[in-house]
Amino acid sequence: MRRRHLLVPITAVALLAAGCSGSPESAPSPSPSSGTPSSTPPRPGGTPSQPPGGTPTVSPGTPSGKPTWTKILRQPVDGQHVVTQQRKYLVTRGSDEAGTTTVTDRASKKVVVRHAPPAGFVAQSPVVIDDRWALIEEIRDSGSSPQIRVYRYDLTTGAKTDLATQKALPRISEPEIGAYDGTFAYSSTDARKRSCLVIASLDTLVARTVTCVADPGYIADPTVSADSVTYSAITAPQSPQRCKRLFTAPLSGGAATPVVASRNCIQWSGATLRGATVWSEIGADDPDQYQSRAYVRDSAGTAARSLGSIVTDTIVACGNWIHWEVRTMTKGVETYQLHRWQPGLARPQVIYTTPPDTAITAPTCQDNTLIVEAAHLGGSTKFTEALATGTT
Repeated sequence: MRRRHLLVPITAVALLAAGCSGSPESAPSPSPSSGTPSSTPPRPGGTPSQPPGGTPTVSPGTPSGKPTWTKILRQPVDGQHVVTQQRKYLVTRGSDEAGTTTVTDRASKKVVVRHAPPAGFVAQSPVVIDDRWALIEEIRDSGSSPQIRVYRYDLTTGAKTDLATQKALPRISEPEIGAYDGTFAYSSTDARKRSCLVIASLDTLVARTVTCVADPGYIADPTVSADSVTYSAITAPQSPQRCKRLFTAPLSGGAATPVVASRNCIQWSGATLRGATVWSEIGADDPDQYQSRAYVRDSAGTAARSLGSIVTDTIVACGNWIHWEVRTMTKGVETYQLHRWQPGLARPQVIYTTPPDTAITAPTCQDNTLIVEAAHLGGSTKFTEALATGTT
């Protein structure tokens, strides 16, 4: 198991993400279009049922008005953290060292799964979930025997199946799993010791291999949208010629194509939707790897446009939009913003701005709903609250 290939400094956001057991990788000024959370329960959308596919989302054009934010869960900073919320289930992760994962039936409040990793293992985000199944990963990345374990839970019975026992499903060899509703993508190692990108369906476990790279190169960091998967291919990883390039492939099938870099060899992460790609780049020697330069290309072969600095490893596609996080400094006060963009827009929209002394996790997506957790760290009462907004 190979681990991440650049170092991102630990910050309040990184610490909050670690509480949810995720594994990582001049900004625009605040905008009056920032959203304000409300207390109305969220109403998620649909879940694709096809394996490596699904119907591409149709562009809705440019909507007017602010998105409506809803509150999912408020907890102490050392309490439960929202991993995702699905139509029927809420998935949270505890602040214990291993990151115990709990799946709760939203209607009955009954806990249907409680996954506690054994000693030496920690839970890893995300959790892939649909109306029947949940995929939970745990990793051990220290010591002489690093290991990845992934289990599929039957949410009706609570029974779990070790995916390593499913011979038709290639073994997972990198800890990052990209997911969009019931479709997930990951890296596997084949009999020729090549690192391969695999796309699979949660409900059927039907899988297909998209592409492979020869050892010692490897594939990592898959990000899945409604119609595409974007991933990294790392070449010459242990040499000065080491390079990290992004590629994208349609979920419906077809060859992967490169995302042409704008300035350097290290493309950190990206997401593709309806042929358009947002991605970020960072140099190995850049002093602040917590932030990276982002770009957008409306389609393959068109010119790249700069989006400025963004928080590294926060790009996610959800519904009709690609989202990311931006850190801002105004008169010495640090805040974070969520931005979104879709093909056809001239510039991104700001949809949420944190209050001062508040950090947020990288956004996640489920059922066309964007979910983010904010940690309010100022004042006498410190707490987290998970927020959600629709993306169709």
